[in-house]
Amino acid sequence: MSRTRNHTAGPGRSAALAAPDSGRRELALAVVLTAEAMNLLDATIVQVAGPVIHADLGGARGTIPWFSAAYTLAFALGLLTGARLGDIVGRRRVFRLGVTMFAATSLACALAPGAATLIALRAVQGAAAAAIIPQTFGLIRAMYKGDELTRALGMIGPVMGLSAVLGPVLGGVLTHADLFGSSWRAVFLVNLPPAAAVLAASRYLTEDRAPTRPRLDPAGTVLAMLGTALVVCPLASGSSPGPTRWAVAAAGAVVLGVFVVQQRRAGRRGRVPLIEPALLRGREFPAALATSTLFFAVMNGVMITVVLHLELGLHDGPLTAGLTLLPWSAGLAIGSWAAGARLVTRYGTSVMHTGIAVLAIGLAATVLAYRGADPGHYPAALPVALAVAGLGTGLFTPPFFGTALDGVGPQETGSAAGLLNAVQQLGGTLGVAVIGGIYLGAAGDARGAAQHALGATAVILAATAVAARIMTARPTAR
Repeated sequence: MSRTRNHTAGPGRSAALAAPDSGRRELALAVVLTAEAMNLLDATIVQVAGPVIHADLGGARGTIPWFSAAYTLAFALGLLTGARLGDIVGRRRVFRLGVTMFAATSLACALAPGAATLIALRAVQGAAAAAIIPQTFGLIRAMYKGDELTRALGMIGPVMGLSAVLGPVLGGVLTHADLFGSSWRAVFLVNLPPAAAVLAASRYLTEDRAPTRPRLDPAGTVLAMLGTALVVCPLASGSSPGPTRWAVAAAGAVVLGVFVVQQRRAGRRGRVPLIEPALLRGREFPAALATSTLFFAVMNGVMITVVLHLELGLHDGPLTAGLTLLPWSAGLAIGSWAAGARLVTRYGTSVMHTGIAVLAIGLAATVLAYRGADPGHYPAALPVALAVAGLGTGLFTPPFFGTALDGVGPQETGSAAGLLNAVQQLGGTLGVAVIGGIYLGAAGDARGAAQHALGATAVILAATAVAARIMTARPTAR
């Protein structure tokens, strides 16, 4: 998310909005946090409903992961540009536009007549989320200062955690309930009431923009989006990409290399690049970007594997899938609280590595749970294994983000935070699409397909551990 500074909207803005009283500020904070929760919830709530959507709309089974991945991919690709737009035209204005577009596309998704249409609408919905989320930090900083600002920003973490806990469960409950015959369409319709409330109360937000308006970086934006899409889409198109797909992915890597060169040249020529070039020097922050991408690919890969196995392999339905993931979410919440409140201050970055180790144990236990179950039967040990994996995920997250931003200069913080958020969403996209594709493309029974997908996830987790070690190694000169 882009670096944020307090800046008033202009002389026409009312005094009430220029200096909102405490009650209005609390309401404005609730507006921002509700929008944050609404968008993050939408990244996970559809995963559980995916097989039911496919059963209703038809199409190839390979489209199932893309009901979620189209959203997170567009979300990731649009975050940095969304942050820059807030700097230029005002964060409240972009925020309201994003919420309006998000509500409209949520309704359109609920009415989608086919799988291809829904996937396209999910991409538009992700772009709307990318306009909303980068504004939240700036809007909060425009309303609060000092200790009040620290307290307000501290509310974002619990909201994110609660969204992670509620997403899969809410998706399962809403789809299973089939309210008024809505079935899976309810997971999109549920966005409309909070979006309407956010828009109605958004007048209490204080307008804010960068004191010196930066310019957009069209060349950098196109290169970043094109390169990322060329890399992700072929890898997510099947479990065994052929030569053409590998060639397209390689072309994407070349485009991303050109993007890095273009960003450095823009910085040297005094332009405002999409990413602060200083972030790409040294090894610590690039290693943090790799760690984030890989870790969230693992996290989402485990979730999509469980959902697909239970709903497609065992035909247990979305409610069973949502409740099975509840121990995972509970473990994540407990681990995140313990790390943030107690462990990080005492043990530092070692908590992050411990989280990876605990996640590895949970992943191994998940594989054993599948192996020990009879084919066609629910793995009884699965909820316990997922609780351990969720605990590891929660232990990892708080120290990771603190460590990733620790060596970043004040002038680079906004760009660094936005980039971390973007690669987090990109990692989630890869986890859902690639690991989901591996499950759907695996030969044999459903249990074997789940073990195959989880094995691929374990390989990604091993790479995550290596990247995390590089990230926390002795700093290099910058």
